[in-house]
Amino acid sequence: MAASLSKITILRLQCSHHSSKTTLNHTITDHPSPPPLNAASWLHRRPARFPRFQHHHRKPNHSEPPTAPSSLQQLRLVRWYLQSIKSRPIATKSATAALIYTAADITSQTIVGGIEQRYELVRTLRMGGYGMVILGPSLHYWYNLMSAVFPKHDVLSTLKKIGLGQAVYGPAMTVVFFSVNAALQGENAGEIVARLRRDLVPTMMNGVMYWPVCDFVTFKFIPVHLQPLVVNSFSYLWTIYMTYMASLNKASGVQ
Repeated sequence: MAASLSKITILRLQCSHHSSKTTLNHTITDHPSPPPLNAASWLHRRPARFPRFQHHHRKPNHSEPPTAPSSLQQLRLVRWYLQSIKSRPIATKSATAALIYTAADITSQTIVGGIEQRYELVRTLRMGGYGMVILGPSLHYWYNLMSAVFPKHDVLSTLKKIGLGQAVYGPAMTVVFFSVNAALQGENAGEIVARLRRDLVPTMMNGVMYWPVCDFVTFKFIPVHLQPLVVNSFSYLWTIYMTYMASLNKASGVQ
């Protein structure tokens, strides 16, 4: 009886082992092993600790100062102007003088006349033409002459240039300015002489108080090819005064 029970137990164990082995085989067959990974598959399935680089669009920060294309344009304008002075010195300086005299006359009419007075385009054209035809070329030759006669930039040479400018160039150009402007307005020789007697001395006295400081800076620190540009810049305020003086009525007492 005991022997029969032992045989039955052994058979049950064998059946159980066979059943477990069969179940394991089925499980392995139902879940096949994954194929080996190549390099591309590994890169595709790489861990999350190596995230791909993502481009993030930067939001505009309104507190930051904007880029300055205007500064680049100004730099190009300055470079173009310097090249023009070297290649076409007289034409460039004449055009500069014309622009400054035009702007100065517009400012003068605005300040003196205000809104109620009618704007005189012909007067502005006269001033611009004077700067183009007479003042620009004369500045070119005068400053080149001063540089040739007194090539140094020491204080003594600078003072000599200033003295000649106040004694020769300034009075001569003031006479030419008043005479040409009066002639273009239709005044005859007697009226022009009367205007000069009335306006020349006060204008010269005011010029002595304004121009020596400007000339000192120009002759002392500015290269000769840029001196007309600096003088034209200084002359903006002076030209406002000059255009006002030139626009005064005819001198009284003239027949």
